[in-house]
This record gives sequence, C-alpha cells and structure tokens, in this order.
Amino acid sequence: MSTVTAVPRARHLRAFQGAEGRVSGAARLFGVLVPAGCLVVVLFWYSGAPSGTDPGTVLSGAGTLAGLLASFLVCAQLLLVARVPWLERAMGLDRLVGWHRSLGAAVVLLVLTHVLLVVVGSALVAQQSVWEVVPLLLVTQPDLVQALVGATLFLVAGLTSARLLRRLLSYEAWLAVHLTLYVGIFLAFGHQVAGGTHFVGAPVARAGWILLYTATAAALVTWRVVLPLWRLRTHVFRVEAVVPESPTATSVWIRGKRADDLGARGGQFFLVRFLARGHLVTAHPYSVSAVPGDGFLRFTVGALGDHSSAVPALRPGTRVLLEGPFGRFTSARARKRRVLLIAGGAGIGPIRSLAEDFVREGRDVVVLHRARTEDDLALAGELAPDPGLRYIPLVGRRVALGHDPLGPRSLVSVVPDVASREVFVCGPAGLAHTVLRSCRTLGVPRDAVHHEELSLS
Repeated sequence: MSTVTAVPRARHLRAFQGAEGRVSGAARLFGVLVPAGCLVVVLFWYSGAPSGTDPGTVLSGAGTLAGLLASFLVCAQLLLVARVPWLERAMGLDRLVGWHRSLGAAVVLLVLTHVLLVVVGSALVAQQSVWEVVPLLLVTQPDLVQALVGATLFLVAGLTSARLLRRLLSYEAWLAVHLTLYVGIFLAFGHQVAGGTHFVGAPVARAGWILLYTATAAALVTWRVVLPLWRLRTHVFRVEAVVPESPTATSVWIRGKRADDLGARGGQFFLVRFLARGHLVTAHPYSVSAVPGDGFLRFTVGALGDHSSAVPALRPGTRVLLEGPFGRFTSARARKRRVLLIAGGAGIGPIRSLAEDFVREGRDVVVLHRARTEDDLALAGELAPDPGLRYIPLVGRRVALGHDPLGPRSLVSVVPDVASREVFVCGPAGLAHTVLRSCRTLGVPRDAVHHEELSLS
C-alpha cells in the first residue's frame, strides 16, 4: 500500500477542533504558561510605570505595556514553530502552526498599538503635533530609528499573511517577506534593551529579558537549523523513482540506508526539500503514502501549486532533505476496532498509509475514495485488491449525480454502521465539512472524528 500527498490547510477546519482538539497535558501547560507570562509582564510594567495621570503619560505608559506584551508573545510565537520535539508530539504541528498564526495577529496589533500610543502620548506631553514630535524623537533617541524599521517589518509581514494578500503571493515570495520578521525582532529587541525605560538602570530585568530571547533563539537554531543539517549528514536520501498515479498525482519513491530509523507511521508527514532547481528555496509538507520499510519512503504528491506541480520533473538520484516525521493523524488515535477512512484529492496519500497500518493491526477497515472521475482515483490499484479492507470509490460530480455521495443519507447507505466506527478524513476543506456535518447527523461522537490539516503559510 502506498501514496503521499500534500497536507491540506488547517485554517478551514476549526470545527474539527472538537474532534482532534482533545487537549493534552503539554497543551494545557503551554496554555497556562503564556497567560501567566503575560501577567508577569503586566506586573513588571506596573512596577516601573510613571505615576502621572495626565493623558499623555497614561497613553505613553499604555503604549509601553503593549510593546512589552508584543515582545513576550513573539518569543511564544517562535517557540510554537521551533520544532521542539516534545511540544510537537504532544499537540501536533498543525495545531502549533494555528496558534502561531493567531499569536502573530495579536503581536502585529500590539506593535501598532505601541507605536501609535507612544507617539500620541509623547505629542501630548510635549504639547506638540504628532508631525512635530516624531522627527524630534528620532533625532533625540537614535534607537527609535531601528525600532521604527522593526515595526514596519512587522506590519508588512502581517499584511502579507492576511488571507486576501496571501493568495496573491507565491509561497516563496510570502516566505521571503515572512523571514524579514527575524530582522524586525532583532531590531525591536535592541531598542527595548538599549532604550526601554523599564530596562535602563535595571540590570536584573535586562538579564532576564536577554535570557528569554537567548533561549528562544537557541531552540530555533537547534531544531530548525543544526539538527536538520546533522540529519543531512547522517541520513542520505535520494529520489529512487518518480511514478505518475493519476493526471494530477505523482508518487516519489525515496531511498536511504537509515530510512527505517526515522520511525514514521502511516498518516504522518515530512517537510521535504528536494535539492534540485525550483525546489531548493523551501521545504514543503508531504505525507507518506506507504508505511516506510526496506529503506524506502513514498510520497504521493497532488499538483496543488507551483512546487508540487514541478515534482513530476524530478530525476532519480536527486538528493532529498527530510525533516520529521510530524503529525498525530495516526492509528494510535483510534480506540475502536472498526474504522472508516475517507479521502478526497491529495488526501488519498495519508489515508492510504493509514489504512495499511490499520490492516496490519487487524482492524475492520472501510475506505471511501471521493473523486470527480475514474482517472482521479490515484492508488485505487493498491487499495481495491487489498483483502484486508473494503474499498469503495465514490465517483462523479454532485451536479451530475444529483446528490452528495458524502451526505448523511448517502453515507449511511454505503456504510450502515458508520455511527459505531472511528472516522478519519483527509481531503479538501469542503469535503471535510460535509463529512463533519454528516457524522453529526448520523450520531458519530465528536471525539471519534479525526482530521489533521496543515498550512505553513
């Protein structure tokens, strides 16, 4: 059994958080530490806040608080995507990326609030217009120049991450802009430590702030840079074969002497970087489409963008850098013997490998494969003959069929015992929402429906 596919986006399926959202101890801990850290920042700010009650002083003080909170939350935001192993295993990279995105919006808003309140407050204190006080501040406080540049980088990165503008940019262009945030963070940090009113003359507070940022940087460098480069030395992978599976899906077989040591399970994904022209700049998330074995990994990639559409042109022998495995969309989540796996589009990859694990475990497995045409049934030739499962293709456009094959009535007619099965679904957002509604209607418990999607942008 085998197939791999690009992992779908997470932001479209907040409704599934009730199913995949059983909060682990690590998630609870992180959820407590962040608010607790914010409270410590507020108390720290309060201990050094100016005593004046005039509007200018109050606004400037509130602006300082916004800046301190933004700086603290930046560290939390970066730790979420630092690939810290215990954190990823506990919560899953999809949830971590979702939290990272949410905190990013809060950070950008706080940075803008900081700039506006400090400028307006300073203007009121100096009894000057905003246009007069800004040049004066920049001349008298040189560190404000780098702070302004940093704030601008935050704003640009935030705007380009908004859904409307994000759709207009390629992944590579978005990533290039997004990476400038590290420059913005560095500039803002330098401004705070050198000129922040709460740190001037407070060596203990300054040391604590530096330690916070140093620890965050160490986590990023260790798990995002050092370990991936070390794996490149110890785990040498190359493209073994490129096999077309359908008009829009291609399987890439990768071989490496220590592939089995990676410990990947069906349903998990890797961040894959092919060391070839057109693929060098970024790593993309692809799910394993076959349970790894005998030194081989397989990814079945759907043509969903520029990067994935260029996969068929890869040549055997191309070196590959893998980071992972990631994800909790595995057979370990299932508590029932009977399972229903539903795939659509590129989602057939993780469903294919997941089915293999379930069959090996001796479970009762039903696979529903939704496609518009027969030609789109990638990997059907592997699933249909498998005696360990029941494979049911659902082919045709809804307009032509006159109904949705995954609607409640259709679903229960195909799988009469759906309410007693554990359901795993992977596919486009519309398909996933349909399955969720059908499962609710048919009485499937929320914690028996599992879905994991990912977008790193």
